[in-house]
Amino acid sequence: MTGDKFKDIRPYIGDEEAPALKRIAFHPLLKDISAYLYPGKNPDELRSFISSLKSVDEFQGKVMLFAIKKIVSDTSKGLTYSGIENLTGEKKHLYISNHRDILLDSALIQVILRINNIETSELAIGDNLITDSFIEDVARSNKMIKVIRSTNPREIYNSSMVLSEYIRESISSQRSSVWIAQRNGRTKDGIDITEQGLLKMLDMSGSGEFISDFDELSIVPVSISYEYEPCDFLKAKELYVSKRTRYKKSPGEDLNSILTGIMQYKGKIHINFCNPITAAELEACSLKAKNERFKSLSEIVDSRINSGYKVWNTSRIASDILSNINDISSSYSVEERANFEEYCEFKISGFEGDKEEIKKIFLSIYANAVKSE
Repeated sequence: MTGDKFKDIRPYIGDEEAPALKRIAFHPLLKDISAYLYPGKNPDELRSFISSLKSVDEFQGKVMLFAIKKIVSDTSKGLTYSGIENLTGEKKHLYISNHRDILLDSALIQVILRINNIETSELAIGDNLITDSFIEDVARSNKMIKVIRSTNPREIYNSSMVLSEYIRESISSQRSSVWIAQRNGRTKDGIDITEQGLLKMLDMSGSGEFISDFDELSIVPVSISYEYEPCDFLKAKELYVSKRTRYKKSPGEDLNSILTGIMQYKGKIHINFCNPITAAELEACSLKAKNERFKSLSEIVDSRINSGYKVWNTSRIASDILSNINDISSSYSVEERANFEEYCEFKISGFEGDKEEIKKIFLSIYANAVKSE
């Protein structure tokens, strides 16, 4: 890999790894992290342990794996998964998943890969989330690829080309798999759609042969399903405001969403690794006009993600409430419905605005999953 060309966006490698881990170890925030991960223990123990690590792989396996497992244990009813058999052998893949939580979507995938003795992937993350040097050290010590956000068209083109080249080189050289979300930003309304712009970005580094270029990336769609949507009320509020004016994020909003996503109760979580996109499917796409090729491929990815998505009773209940169906479905109990209705009312109770409208938006975030079944 041409390290210098990708230095500003790639994860830490080689002699960059140990110094970054030492910076993490002695950052003041580690005291609070230690208090959460190891309550009652002296934070110096964690500082000493992290500073003794020499590689990203050690950090992921000995620190991050425990941290994510603790988050799952503390804030959910458990993590299940399926389709791991689709990741056979040593072949590297481009994992394209739906995007419901800023941090956990990719982190949970890494946990599943590691516990199945599959090498963890690199993670494409927007640079808008890298708000300080500590977060950058933690992210790049977790195989983060920095996605440069910009409003300047020339900068967008140049950074997209570099990102495309890096992803293709990582996978085609069989150095590392890569995870990327199907869209820029989380799904707010519960409808998972792959942006054609993502596929066009990936195509930028290709040879011009549609079939071989995408086949080389070995795309594996991934479905992530949370029983209780991370940041559900924050998403509903954003949609409410967006109906009235252009939504503008407040300072620190992304960090608040990360922390809320981590700490909010998530119920059951399921991740499905779908069947890889085949050369035959790519050939069918290639027969269409240029722009239609990307549309057709995005629809295949969407179909995989939607078919692999696990629809929880929270979604069925929300759908029935919106449809004014009061008969209890055979798929859920009276108690389940009462509990979800109470949950909904609690979430919107402090909202200063049209309560009926925010309730409808909130319920739709859940109910839209039923429409995709």
